Amino acid sequence: MFTILIADDEERIRRLVSDFLRRDGYTVLQAADGGQAMELIDQKLGSIDLIILDVMMPVYDGWSVLRHIRSKNTEVPVMMLTARTEENDEVFGFDLGADDYITKPFSPIVLSARVRAIEKRCHQRSEGVYQAGELSVNEIRREVCVAGQTVDLTPKEYELLIYFKNNQNIAVSRENILNAVWGYDYFGDLRTVDTHVKKLRAKLGDCGKMIETVRGFGYRFEGEQHMRSVRSRRKTESDTAVYIR
Repeated sequence: MFTILIADDEERIRRLVSDFLRRDGYTVLQAADGGQAMELIDQKLGSIDLIILDVMMPVYDGWSVLRHIRSKNTEVPVMMLTARTEENDEVFGFDLGADDYITKPFSPIVLSARVRAIEKRCHQRSEGVYQAGELSVNEIRREVCVAGQTVDLTPKEYELLIYFKNNQNIAVSRENILNAVWGYDYFGDLRTVDTHVKKLRAKLGDCGKMIETVRGFGYRFEGEQHMRSVRSRRKTESDTAVYIR
């Protein structure tokens, strides 16, 4: 059973969103302020699969609750729900570790769709599938897909991608990459790394942008953080059409 905690100080919104989510088969917990949200998180974090947080709440605001969640080193998905539409607020939320951001007024149908998308990613993770945007990596099957299409990687390109994934958001030097992927007894030079990164990026298409060059040092794989940044720059197009105010 997929359990969702919704924290919002407006009872009408909590009730309406809860009704929609329960209709879709989810178990829903409710908190009327940031203090109640933190108490439920501390008590039930292991059994909560998704947290929906309003930004403007009494006792503790949504940012404080989000910091509290991430301080526990948990990757439970967090969706921010707010009436604030400034782009800087969205970027701030993603930087704190939010996974999605919906502005009021919003459509409960759109919210439900986003919840289903997050649930799907959670199930994929539990099955050994890494997902970041349109990129998915199934290590059990040694399969890499972009937008549902299998990507044909050489063994070294696959190992390179796995190394990047396992060191997500960490700047890794060319020397470390060479030693980890090719082995300490490999006598090639560092250009081997650059050549394989170039080929890997090309095969991944737009997802290749997740591999960022760290000038004069090496590379950094942004993965999910890259996708959060992409989402923060997009207008919440579907959220502007809507019904909950």
